[in-house]
Amino acid sequence: MLSRIAASLFWIGRYIERSDGTARILDVHLQLLLEDPWIDEDTACRSLLSVMGSEAPGESSLAREDVLRILAVDRAQPASIVYSLSAARENARRAREIVSTELWECLNTTSAGMPRRVSSDKVHEFFSWVRDRTALAVGIMESSASRDEAWQFFTLGRSLERADMTARLLATRSLTEASGPSWTTILRSCGAYEAYLRTYRGVPSARNAAEFLLHDRLFPRSILYSVVRAEQCLRDIEPRTERVGVSDRAQRLLGQIRSDLEFRPIAEILDDLPTHMSAVQDATSAASEAIRQRYFPENVAPNWIGERS
Repeated sequence: MLSRIAASLFWIGRYIERSDGTARILDVHLQLLLEDPWIDEDTACRSLLSVMGSEAPGESSLAREDVLRILAVDRAQPASIVYSLSAARENARRAREIVSTELWECLNTTSAGMPRRVSSDKVHEFFSWVRDRTALAVGIMESSASRDEAWQFFTLGRSLERADMTARLLATRSLTEASGPSWTTILRSCGAYEAYLRTYRGVPSARNAAEFLLHDRLFPRSILYSVVRAEQCLRDIEPRTERVGVSDRAQRLLGQIRSDLEFRPIAEILDDLPTHMSAVQDATSAASEAIRQRYFPENVAPNWIGERS
């Protein structure tokens, strides 16, 4: 496969997942700001922008509407939903000879349908629309694409981005411990609440909810599941031939973070959740850069502001 095509498919997967993850995080936190009058709105907005890797503009106080504009509809902001959807569409155009007509039409229609602004009474409706459109794009790939290198690069990008986004969502739990999102809210934002109830059969506790989103091997949005899937994609793209060790730097980085997640006690992770989630983000970013250097080195990585180097 041409490195140009591989890069486009990798970033289509990442941008689609980034749009979905950003919509989920914003839906939870903007609703929380609306419902809880005791939250310091300026502090909460700045903290949320920081978690999403975006800098707060100017010295004036920030409101819910500012975060919505910056992270949802600002076409010049690399962390925004509209930027990600437009970038996914542009990468699909570059790989048009590989991308199916269905996926191209889906991404093209989604990008064209992005609003310039979102009114305050239609915020949840907008985020639901974004989740529906990204789910449609992923469904097209999952149901109609051959499990060849094209699908592997697409899934590799999605898996790395999903691990990063789940880590960001868990990091928001510690923004304001007293008034931050509850574990039930976080589980719902990941689409994990019902799956959690079927697994633990009880009201979410900090230990169980964090364990489910970090360590569960069967839930597709858990960090461990995403990292393991990314590792499998790398092995399928280029099977190992060496007899000793692992020569692929991306596989080593992902293997290290997987081992840390698997063998570190959940109580220890909860004691310093932001630090551990920052380590996950560092690992996924470093793995992404290692993949770029190995498979499409001529392409400059289209890093968003929140991507770590």
